[in-house]
Amino acid sequence: MALVLEPVGGPSALAIELGGIVPDRLADRPLDEIARSTVLADGRPAELGQLFRVGGSCADGRIECVGDFSRVHRVATGMAWGEILVRGSVGRHAAEGMTGGRLHVEGDAGDWLAAEMTGGTVQVGGRAGDNVAASLPGSEAGMRGGLVVIAGDAGHLAGARMRRGLLAIGGSCGEAAAFEMRAGTVLVAGAVAARAGLGMRRGSVIAGGPVPTLSPSFSRGSAWSPTFLQLLGGRLDRAGFRPRGLDCRTFLGGGWQQWHGDLLTGGRGEIFHRQSA
Repeated sequence: MALVLEPVGGPSALAIELGGIVPDRLADRPLDEIARSTVLADGRPAELGQLFRVGGSCADGRIECVGDFSRVHRVATGMAWGEILVRGSVGRHAAEGMTGGRLHVEGDAGDWLAAEMTGGTVQVGGRAGDNVAASLPGSEAGMRGGLVVIAGDAGHLAGARMRRGLLAIGGSCGEAAAFEMRAGTVLVAGAVAARAGLGMRRGSVIAGGPVPTLSPSFSRGSAWSPTFLQLLGGRLDRAGFRPRGLDCRTFLGGGWQQWHGDLLTGGRGEIFHRQSA
């Protein structure tokens, strides 16, 4: 049985922050104590039970969020283990700083999804906003481990300052994907907007859609079929990622054109697009 949260009176008009409402902190607490947990509503303290109907149990490490959570922020922030399922959309900063466990959002996710995440798995059935798997303002490190899978589109600055981990986007993404990337992999099945990889030092961007417009600070490399793409495809197949309805190994097969860059920051990153694109 999961701990079930459902907004009182339908979608909230308040901006609610659920920081700390994660399985690793609630699994050994009784239901009435959980209901008295302090959260923020428009920046003011409130009890969880005043804003949500709270039922079930978190003893098995599971939380289920039922309804529209698009104005509910920081879901799964800092989660170390367990599972959170959102049967709808979720607000900003979901899975920020997550170190383990699994967040599954059936709808859309807001900005800063999985920002500075270090471990675990995030799956989004819809689209995501800006700064997915990116660094927070003033920070030099974005996502540092784990897996983020988005079925739809993502906004600008996806994977900005990533240091490790895998971000897979089933649709298109906005400008400056992998901005100042240090390491890790960003896979975009659709179109990649301008300025991808700007300032990247290491890491890989895989553009599975149209040939992206690259900065002049990238140089053409080899045309080949990288073995690591098949290994990557196997991992994403196991995660249920289906770009354009295909299994990932099929999607990532064939020949790819490699580009090296950003030459202004050492040129040790790489961007791939299809040879036939």
